[in-house]
Amino acid sequence: MSAVMTTPGHEAADDVLLTASADGQSQLLTPGTLEFLAGLHRRFEPLRQRRLAERLERQRGFDAGRLPDFREDTRAIRDGDWKVAPLPDALRNRRVEITGPVDPKMVINALNSGANCFMADFEDSTSPTWANLVLGQRVLRKAVAGTLDWMAPDGARHYTLRPFEEQAVLLVRPRGWHLEEKHVLVDDQPMSASLFDLGVFAFHNAAALAAKDRGPYFYLPKLECMEEAALWNDVFDHVEQALGLPAGQMKATVLIETLPAAFEMDEILHALRGRIVGLNCGRWDYIFSYIKTLRAHPDRVLPERGQVTMDQSFLRAYSELLIQTCHRRGAHAMGGMAAQIPISGDAAANDAALAKVRADKLREVRAGHDGTWVAHPALIPLARTVFDERMPTLHQQHVTRDDVCVGQADLLRAPIGTVTRAGFDNNVEVCVRYLAAWLDGNGCVPIHWLMEDAATAEIARTQLWQWLHHERIAKAAGNPQAGPLHLDDGEPIDFALLERALIGLPGRLADRMKLPGASRINEAIGMLDRLCGAEVLEDFLTVPAYRRLD
Repeated sequence: MSAVMTTPGHEAADDVLLTASADGQSQLLTPGTLEFLAGLHRRFEPLRQRRLAERLERQRGFDAGRLPDFREDTRAIRDGDWKVAPLPDALRNRRVEITGPVDPKMVINALNSGANCFMADFEDSTSPTWANLVLGQRVLRKAVAGTLDWMAPDGARHYTLRPFEEQAVLLVRPRGWHLEEKHVLVDDQPMSASLFDLGVFAFHNAAALAAKDRGPYFYLPKLECMEEAALWNDVFDHVEQALGLPAGQMKATVLIETLPAAFEMDEILHALRGRIVGLNCGRWDYIFSYIKTLRAHPDRVLPERGQVTMDQSFLRAYSELLIQTCHRRGAHAMGGMAAQIPISGDAAANDAALAKVRADKLREVRAGHDGTWVAHPALIPLARTVFDERMPTLHQQHVTRDDVCVGQADLLRAPIGTVTRAGFDNNVEVCVRYLAAWLDGNGCVPIHWLMEDAATAEIARTQLWQWLHHERIAKAAGNPQAGPLHLDDGEPIDFALLERALIGLPGRLADRMKLPGASRINEAIGMLDRLCGAEVLEDFLTVPAYRRLD
């Protein structure tokens, strides 16, 4: 067990080394906390590495031509008659949830927002600088204790929490299994980012939340199979035993945001059946995963992002299967994110954006979802009104969706659509602007009145790669006559088109130096250029970008 370092580069005692420092670190990463984290690492790091190796092997099969499908070896789980454990009272009504990063203003506003639940996000909407991570954990610790406040920099407003009974229920999303925390070394190895995020939060807050009958509750991201869910279950068991919590006290909701996981929803619920309370349609990451998983299949190309909506058959099949599966097992089926934010100064455009949100939430509640996500507090009343009008009960588990019959082809059917010049340029802009902000420490960025996070930037990045490499991939798949994809105006989608878009982007950005991450836009342009040019698609944009963070 080490003492906490105060200056980067100094040696720490024994077997845990912190390679950076941040304000408040010594009060958070105490010797007891580090000992707890070291125990998590030693117990679970070998299993995590095994699961990650299995991911790579699975993807090699997909790249060789195999398609995802339902597993034959788990048919008994899918056909069996079983239920998950009863839901805790605090999570029975989840009709409106808000999500966002873990900075103090966001946490206060989200907990005070009137939403039923708040997912504090260490993953897609937080840039994992060491300062951000330490601050986020300190903020959540104060929030659980009821002592969190924040003063606006100009001193004009003081933010405080409402009484506990009026706050949204807190859920925490740690980072995914594929990520490491480079600033924490155990036995000279970087620690799993998942175990760091969950471990620090649980060590400091689990007992207090359990005493309030509020968990602790978590959202689990980017799982691909039941074995990865089982690993999480083992982690929860270990944490409960180490911290003296009752078995099953910690509850989890799993985001179904990878294509392989869509074929294992029953199995994921079963692996976590003693503590899982629901599945969530993480649709933006799901679209990203569809592209990434099927990157070597030239017949599975998606049109531009704006045309890949939930009324496309492959996304509708995914959401309806999730509802049917969850309700059969006694779990909640949560809907997806509305990324729109209020449009100031243009009433007509704002009304049009709100109409899209209303239609999306109406689709979800009619389909049988038990709740939904929003990215901005201003959307909470709209989402609540839609669900209140059509879901008078706490949830819709009585809506069994026996009419749904989804097979492999339904989940894999690529939608028909086009790529416009505006759609291509928008992907370039979103990816560059988000990446620049992320490198500058901001993981949640408003762009063109949408709240963009890592998932939407990943769609933009992987779509560009898929379109640009289509001819090469098609020829490798056995079509020697294949040519490039084209924009709807007939221009080929090639690297000359990308180069023009990248070169022209800075000039198209009005008030460029006022944008989040403005000083790193050129760096982001260079990164996107290299990522798009690589013959092998990088699995996650944030992995190479993380190497550039402090």
